[in-house]
Amino acid sequence: MRKSRLSSAKQNRLIEHFVAGTTARTAAVLVGVNKSTASYYFHRLRELISKAIENETLFSGEIEVDESYFGGKRKGKRGRGAAGKVPVFGLLKRGGKVYTKIIPDAKAATLMPIMEERITPDSVVYTDCLSSYNVLDVSCFKHYRINHSELFADKKNHINGIENFWNQAKRHMRKFNGIPREHFDLFLKECEWRFNNPRPDIQLNMLKQLVKKSMG
Repeated sequence: MRKSRLSSAKQNRLIEHFVAGTTARTAAVLVGVNKSTASYYFHRLRELISKAIENETLFSGEIEVDESYFGGKRKGKRGRGAAGKVPVFGLLKRGGKVYTKIIPDAKAATLMPIMEERITPDSVVYTDCLSSYNVLDVSCFKHYRINHSELFADKKNHINGIENFWNQAKRHMRKFNGIPREHFDLFLKECEWRFNNPRPDIQLNMLKQLVKKSMG
């Protein structure tokens, strides 16, 4: 941001379009800048967001955890481990925030360290019936699982919150018609940030502060 030649007025308009979920191509036309300029500015905003939320607080209380798969071709293998897709793991505190992380696989050895790092002991953890979550039965957490082949919710036993986040994130990313794999983490953190700060006026103020801070 420090080297940006854009006027403050155009920067503010780009930030507003970013908050509104406008694509860089459309924002460029509306603001009157080159498409590559808008794309780079949006990329820098995502970098600032990712850096700002990398050290979020621990989760405690009732936590829903789940893994999901993003991108890839529609044809071929579906579901868990679908070819060409990016596996992602998420934690959601009920009534609170979400945390996401790209993972190499959904094995217990991958997921458990993330949960131990991010969730305080004695918290209640809700999962589906993926075998990787069996380790939670002999952990420091209280573990409940929902069998989706039978039902999606059993009173408080469900993971509807984290699944709702996955749906929101995929809906937001779909408008970009393909995201470069090397930048996927930034788009994911953007979705996390939007979910955790749902009011657009707060998002706008936060981004302006982040840009101002980055310019020293």
